[in-house]
Amino acid sequence: MGSFQEFALSRRVQQAIDGMGFEEPSPIQAACIPLVLAGRDVIGQAQTGTGKTAAFGVPLIEQVSQEGRVQGLVLTPTRELAIQVAGEFRKIGKFKRVRTLPIYGGQSIGHQIRALQQGVQIVVGTPGRVLDHIRRGTLRFDSLKTVVLDEADEMLDMGFIEDIETILRETPEHRQTMLFSATFTPEIKRLAVRYMKDPEHVTVNRGEITVPLTDQVYYKVLERNKLESLCRVIDSEEVQLGIVFCRTKRGVDELVEALVARGYLVDGLHGDLSQAQRDRVMRKFRTNEVELLVATDVAARGIDVDNVTHVINYDIPQDPESYVHRIGRTGRAGKRGLAITLVTPREFKLLKQIERETKTAMVSREVPTLADVAERQAEIWRNRLVETIQSGGLGHYRAILGNMVDEYDPVDIACAALKLSSAGELQTEEGEEYDFGETGAGPGMVRFFVNIGRGAHIGPSDLVRAISEEAGVPGQVVGKIDIFDRFTFVEIEEDAAPFVYEAMRKGRINGSRINMEPARPRARTR
Repeated sequence: MGSFQEFALSRRVQQAIDGMGFEEPSPIQAACIPLVLAGRDVIGQAQTGTGKTAAFGVPLIEQVSQEGRVQGLVLTPTRELAIQVAGEFRKIGKFKRVRTLPIYGGQSIGHQIRALQQGVQIVVGTPGRVLDHIRRGTLRFDSLKTVVLDEADEMLDMGFIEDIETILRETPEHRQTMLFSATFTPEIKRLAVRYMKDPEHVTVNRGEITVPLTDQVYYKVLERNKLESLCRVIDSEEVQLGIVFCRTKRGVDELVEALVARGYLVDGLHGDLSQAQRDRVMRKFRTNEVELLVATDVAARGIDVDNVTHVINYDIPQDPESYVHRIGRTGRAGKRGLAITLVTPREFKLLKQIERETKTAMVSREVPTLADVAERQAEIWRNRLVETIQSGGLGHYRAILGNMVDEYDPVDIACAALKLSSAGELQTEEGEEYDFGETGAGPGMVRFFVNIGRGAHIGPSDLVRAISEEAGVPGQVVGKIDIFDRFTFVEIEEDAAPFVYEAMRKGRINGSRINMEPARPRARTR
């Protein structure tokens, strides 16, 4: 299966897939989507990170009608997974206007009942809360066509088997059923035999993930300063030939345009290019006419260039396999390569997942300051000058300079030549920084307002743990915490405050969606 177009999906679903940057289906998607579209029951044996959510989400959304009744039910073991799956479904169903509702314990059931009454087409939920709605009569399956058991082995391990069977008995007999599990245990097999009709078994084994012998580093960057950070990293590295990876075709085009405007030798490669355009870009890359190639994962496949010195993940890859494929583009033919990943605060958990599954510890680096960049560029130019002097062949240039040395200081002449040659490369623009203003915090701290408090069953340890995990900062950066019934104030060290703000401003704590904003200082009283 070469592309999603071969599934002959509706225009609106295909438009959403294109917008998400998917260029070709993963193995589990290529195997499952045609079977589901053909009406078959499917057992998918696949782990997290293989793209299984889209494997059942794309055909499920393709098949639902505009009728505002529940037509699809997805059961998940945890509320976190329910939220994640529902979020993916919303992206896939964006243009078709498919309404997806996650339902799980710990959230107001009244809110869920009102949402169900307004009409939804797909429900993603945990077994306990789904069963609760069935018993209340607030979740009806008169129009249900498809049931998905996601991470079935996890649900069984958590003791949900009775709830699952009770739910399945409440669904129409002529439904389509999909079951996804990392393992195929006897309990899973019994469940499949009892509730599925002649299921097709699809197995995708990720196997061992082997990381190439390449130095790997990451830079924590703010989303608003990401382009500026990339430029500083490039300017502080001696990139002879590099590949910069973006997640989407639109991202490639936008980054190429921004880098060209800043004077870099760069071109882009993605799936919308014709073969002739692709050949032209690759010819320029191989002959060093461009120093940076910006590409999507799919477009970079088949690139066989031995002297790539750097691979830069401008957008962090979505799974460990993609990461391994990307960084394998450098460090070839016995040469040293460097893999650089830019990670925003909201992506830090994904970075840690990649490290765990590849059994690799990436080295953390600070984004170079303007002074760092200037010093590094000066060092690069000094080395170039020394190499040029030592290689000789300067007689022609001595003749051009003629008697200038009699009128001007030789050092000034060399400086002027260097200025002309560098074309301003030794200067870098300052990026946009956060200014939180006066927030009423102690010295060296920024005070934030968070819109949940004791009523959401959070304590100081929950807040510190969430901030540390989501923003990738040590818990010690968290200062004074004041928790009230409906809101909380928390102080963060100034250096870490921008990372915490970007990671948490629309994040979750204990499953509750939060909003974080800089606090307003207390009004002073006389």
